[in-house]
Amino acid sequence: MSPTEPFRVAVIGAGAWGTALAAVARRAGHAVTLQAHEPEVAAAINDRQENPLYLPGIALDPTIRATADPADAAAGATMVLLVAPAQHLRAVCGGLARAVAPGTPLVVCAKGIEIGTGLLMSDLVAQVLPGHPVAVLSGPTFAIEVARQQPTAVTLACADAARGATLAAALNTRAFRVYRGSDVTG
Repeated sequence: MSPTEPFRVAVIGAGAWGTALAAVARRAGHAVTLQAHEPEVAAAINDRQENPLYLPGIALDPTIRATADPADAAAGATMVLLVAPAQHLRAVCGGLARAVAPGTPLVVCAKGIEIGTGLLMSDLVAQVLPGHPVAVLSGPTFAIEVARQQPTAVTLACADAARGATLAAALNTRAFRVYRGSDVTG
């Protein structure tokens, strides 16, 4: 997929960071489905175009669709942003195994190490969802600043340089600058 073609982005995790990233992806011109763990949060996003629990007061684009079902969010996605908390990511990825089409890029947006295994989030995702290119989005960010379109710079690391460049370009906006890298471990 070229950087100019819109993606169908599934954002898995509708906390403050996931909601802010959904807004970024929409501003970048992509169709976005945002998955919320809490059905009432998904309903509020659909009904009021706001995440009142995690990002109150921030208006969301009305075309962002929310669901409480991770498989529903991932169905048909051409890019998946994994923004679930670190200690829940294994279970979340397990639930996505049948829904994510083979080869769909997975962008890890959660920080941390899995307790019990010591795995980094990128290694965990590669283990649970093999056969998908894995990238990592990271940097000094605050969800509220990203949602308010304050200038932010992040890095998207991917072992495949061409794919990393495509993903970075796809999420780049006027205020959200994405620079590519190759060091997935960080």
